[in-house]
Amino acid sequence: MLDLKFIRQNPDAVRAAAIKKHLTCDVDRILQLDEEWRSHTQIVDDLRSKAKSASKAIGKATPEERVKLLEGQKEMKAALKAEEELLGNERRELDELLLTVPSIPADEVPEGKDDSDNVELSTWGEPRKFDFEFRDHIQIGEAQGWLDIETGARLAGSRNYVLRGDLSLLEGAVMRYALELMVGKGFTAVSVPTLVRAEPLTGTGYFPGGEDQTYRTDERDDLYLVGTSEVSVTALHAGEIMACTELPKRYVAVSSCYRREAGTYGKDTKGLYRVHQFLKVEQVIIDAADEALSIEHHKAMLAHSEDLLQNLELPYRVVNVCGGDLGGPHVQKFDIETWMPGRDGYGETHSASRFYDFQSRRLKMRYRDEEGTVKLCHTLNNTVAASTRMLIAILENHQLADGTVAVPKLLQPYLQGREVLGVPIG
Repeated sequence: MLDLKFIRQNPDAVRAAAIKKHLTCDVDRILQLDEEWRSHTQIVDDLRSKAKSASKAIGKATPEERVKLLEGQKEMKAALKAEEELLGNERRELDELLLTVPSIPADEVPEGKDDSDNVELSTWGEPRKFDFEFRDHIQIGEAQGWLDIETGARLAGSRNYVLRGDLSLLEGAVMRYALELMVGKGFTAVSVPTLVRAEPLTGTGYFPGGEDQTYRTDERDDLYLVGTSEVSVTALHAGEIMACTELPKRYVAVSSCYRREAGTYGKDTKGLYRVHQFLKVEQVIIDAADEALSIEHHKAMLAHSEDLLQNLELPYRVVNVCGGDLGGPHVQKFDIETWMPGRDGYGETHSASRFYDFQSRRLKMRYRDEEGTVKLCHTLNNTVAASTRMLIAILENHQLADGTVAVPKLLQPYLQGREVLGVPIG
């Protein structure tokens, strides 16, 4: 959410942001409602003041005067009630529209409509050239008895799966390694709810707009399954005023994640790339309102994920996400796409985002600086490892000619020192 004062003073910048992000935002209606609401606020204040004065006058009036004053007070209360109702309606509409206002993207964000317009910034590693007929992750997983998509679909419908044996162990190894990597970099591990109220989803910018992608319980509980622990972790300090000495907050969480994948019918329907449930290790930083500092955090978070991929010997590229693929809350986002031989290309595995005070304004998450001034925090987040896509990359990039899979050296301690998973496939 942007500051309403900023919108008043910079309407053209807000309009340009919406255009660059290919989002709908009625700036003119917001400004009109803002003006009307402020005008009616003054009217309501005046009526309340007059009503208060009238009450005092009635108390001092003679019986004859009191009758007339009471009639006037009745009319005034009716007018006040009507104005308060109008004021409330204007505020509700204004608040709803304010939730549609995007953040202002950084100047470095490229123009573009979708992910095909993202701009490559760097690459690491060379995509592997096989001297044998390689298998994709589905072929490896099914041949080894590790991946059971049919049973997953029977249990929970399409885009679900069951992992067995070594593939389940490999998933746990990747998650544990990613968690310990981040703890070693000074992040505090947290376990958070994956069922949340609507407020954290609205506060982090997933609502409105992301309802179709989110699983919701029925009216008895009215809770939502998160698509990322970013929602719960970022909202940990919602409504708080922290001391500046408490910042930065660096958190890392492992959680189950759930996504409906609405609107992706017929897209990536096979295998583990686009599924409804997976595990993810997420990094979140909450710090002071300093744009230069946020940019440094952003670079550092991206580097953490690059460290993980390099340590696991997985080729990747970093892209600067274009306006149309950016999303409303984001100031700038870098995606990491890891090489996946079965796709004959790179597939997105990480997204590193900075928001400045967009999320904290919604969450009312603040801190008191050294001078005692209360300010809104800045927030950032980034994937460390998403289980299913990491499994695709490891199986396909580290497969051996006989259908077994070489374990990256740094994962071996989490798999009882094993260097190879599986048995030769005939």
